[in-house]
Amino acid sequence: MIALALTGCTKQDEAKAAITFGVDATYAPNEYKDAEGNLTGWDVELGEALAEQMGRTPKFVVATFDNIIPGVIGGKYDAGLSSFTDTPERQKQVDFVDYYSAGTQWAAPAGASVDTENACGLTVSVQNGTTQILDDLPVRNKACADAGKPAIKVLGFDSQDLASQAVVSGRADAMTADSPITQYLVAQSEGKLALVGEPYDVGLYGIVVAKDNKDLSAEMQTAFQELMDNGTYETILKKWGVEVGSVSSITLNGK
Repeated sequence: MIALALTGCTKQDEAKAAITFGVDATYAPNEYKDAEGNLTGWDVELGEALAEQMGRTPKFVVATFDNIIPGVIGGKYDAGLSSFTDTPERQKQVDFVDYYSAGTQWAAPAGASVDTENACGLTVSVQNGTTQILDDLPVRNKACADAGKPAIKVLGFDSQDLASQAVVSGRADAMTADSPITQYLVAQSEGKLALVGEPYDVGLYGIVVAKDNKDLSAEMQTAFQELMDNGTYETILKKWGVEVGSVSSITLNGK
């Protein structure tokens, strides 16, 4: 983790120099803990580079995903850096510094006959608080009900690790998550899982910032754009093999 030299600074100076990110550490390869228990992932590396560009010390606080936005609003974290999709509903609560593009994608046991458009009656695992459980699956279940078909049984978990394990173990017929996470899970499954269809509902990832902290949002946007302009952004994405989701500029709330 990148740190700044703070020799001679008071404790008040150190606190001012730090920036605290709330992060869910179960979302490999974006944000997760390695075998030694160290926080890692391409999103984490971007956060470290961003803090350095801002002249700040990054501090990552591990939290349950659906507790991060309330934590940012309440001042527990300066920002949320945890693969948050920028949605109109979330924009009612917080602002977003947008920096990546990803969609939703499903996975199922290899050889299984699973179709996202004909999923009524299946058991699908998903992480709580995600756009998949809040937006996508409710729409699909309404379509099932309208067609007189059995509902999708949604298994919600507080961590992506548990949601992923549910389909690996056979407890769920399929799982759904952001496309980089699903693709990584399938690649690591040693042939046990396969991708279902192509990514859909592609949107922007954004760093979550409180609406009353416009100065921080603007500072982050400027620093992130500098990382893009100097090549650091693309270097990190290519290192992790996720450059397909790179964007051409850093935006606020998708604008």
